[in-house]
Amino acid sequence: MHRHAKAVFRAFFSTVLRILSGNGLDWFPIRHELRSYSRDKLQHDSRASINVAILCLSQGIAFAAIADLPIYYGILCASFAPIVAPFFSHSRHTILGPTNATAFMVFSFFAASHGTLDKDPVSYMPLLICMVGVLSVIGALLKVADLLQYVSRSVLVGYITGAALLILTNQTRHLLGIATPMAEGTVPKTFFAIIEKTIQCADSINWQPVSIGAATLLLYFILQKKAPKLPNFAISLTLSSIIAYALRHNTEAFADLRTFDPLHVNHLKITIPNVNSGDVSALLGIAFAIAFLASLENTVMSKSIASKSGDRPNTNQDMLSLGMTNIATSLVAPMAASGSLTRSALNYESGAMTRFASIFTGLLGLAGFFILLQVPLVENIPKSSLAALVIAIAISLINKKSIRICLRSTRDDAIVIITTLCATLLLPRLDYAIFIGVGVSLCLFLRKASVPHLIEYELTDAGHLLELGEKRKRPIPAISIVHVEGDLFFGAADLFRTQVQRTTADPNLKVIILRLKNARHLDATSVLALEDLIKDTRKKGVHILISGATREVYTILKQSGVLKTLQKGCNRKAGETNLFMYFQPNPNISTRDALIRAQELLGTKQADIKIFYDPNKEPQN
Repeated sequence: MHRHAKAVFRAFFSTVLRILSGNGLDWFPIRHELRSYSRDKLQHDSRASINVAILCLSQGIAFAAIADLPIYYGILCASFAPIVAPFFSHSRHTILGPTNATAFMVFSFFAASHGTLDKDPVSYMPLLICMVGVLSVIGALLKVADLLQYVSRSVLVGYITGAALLILTNQTRHLLGIATPMAEGTVPKTFFAIIEKTIQCADSINWQPVSIGAATLLLYFILQKKAPKLPNFAISLTLSSIIAYALRHNTEAFADLRTFDPLHVNHLKITIPNVNSGDVSALLGIAFAIAFLASLENTVMSKSIASKSGDRPNTNQDMLSLGMTNIATSLVAPMAASGSLTRSALNYESGAMTRFASIFTGLLGLAGFFILLQVPLVENIPKSSLAALVIAIAISLINKKSIRICLRSTRDDAIVIITTLCATLLLPRLDYAIFIGVGVSLCLFLRKASVPHLIEYELTDAGHLLELGEKRKRPIPAISIVHVEGDLFFGAADLFRTQVQRTTADPNLKVIILRLKNARHLDATSVLALEDLIKDTRKKGVHILISGATREVYTILKQSGVLKTLQKGCNRKAGETNLFMYFQPNPNISTRDALIRAQELLGTKQADIKIFYDPNKEPQN
């Protein structure tokens, strides 16, 4: 019994390994870098990690504020994510951590669900981020990242633009010192509702947070203009905290200036997600949305960096890294981790050579966390100062060039970006907005892809196939040669059938030869449409023949049973057939054979059929 159980376990384990390895994923890619790591690479990676770590800590604080989560969530996520990600990622310059897009999606979900959930948002975060990680790993195993190329970039531009406007308006409550009156009564959940509530609370504006926030914002913009390469976010936040500390302890007017809670060493602890069916059901939609958005961000980022570094991107491997990272961070720093373009670009521009730069960045971030435990900085950060800097980040996210390109490139791109932007501003939950944007994008893509090109041909006296002009009649009125080119998946099936049926409207037509050499992606819907077409035309006394059938087309027709319908009436023992395979040495030979078969069906030999493949060779009769 024990031996049998061992054999079963071994078989199960080998099956799992075969499935995993069959997806082309590497479950420990960092080992390749370990073999060739050198002192020179260590020096480059170490220097780059110092620059990136400072940015990671400051952005972690900002994005935690955007998500309305404790600041230490952002700091720890920005530290742990870069440590875990390189063990699974393909990209050597990727820096994972919290981002503004995912952070505000978290905020919008809990704001819209206010009063409907049993627990506070912080209690749900470990389970939510673990679900995001699991969904991302499943997506990597199923190679979902390959499908992200079919989602228009306009979706991401529209979403980020809308999120930036929402972040900007939402942070004004801290900048103006009206967070408390804004929280009273009905909590605003949309862009225009936030603006309306802000106007209603205008009488409660306090000049103290406004002055501190405005001074911080001015300092940041000056530093960005004069010294853009410096960690200006961290510098501005530190200086404003020092000034605010002095004012709070020496000026009575600033004594009540709102700041953040201090960091504690017990914030660094392992929390196991509490899994129950009710919470999983409540969080499933937002988990899907965050996993999708994080994967889309990660894919765009990795391809952008790869185009500069010359590396070859592997989006499914990076999606695996994204999933494993979120699973790990859900235990310690439950905040959604995604690929950050700014941090990854800084890592590349700072001279990082390997993925160890990311690990060094995370270790420096953890060191920064322990330093902040000793230095009383976090508890002296004014909320208005951080809000002002978050507003500055939000403004920088509005990329006028990208918006202009999306609006002017094509009509479909304009529709997608406008729809996504409007959904982001009007709907209370951003996961709904991203799903609407993706849905519109895919519908427009399918509309383009589902238009097969049907071209009717004539056979010249010289034996060449030429397009039949609208003003010319068929040389053999009873025979039509229709070249089908493009995708014949479910979205194109009805259009394909309609177009062919339009051709059969000619009362003189008796045989249609469908050239399927360039037809692609037949599925059940298109095959059923073809079967219906064969039956309908046969009732009218019109025969359908197929020429140029590839091996893929033949296999699908045979397995589906449509081949029997097509061959009905043929004396197979005598060699009669209505299907003619594609012959690569002479691509037109199948059409010649189909024309001979058409003449047999018509009982005529009106034309001597000549098919030419190479004009330098002798014609083949």
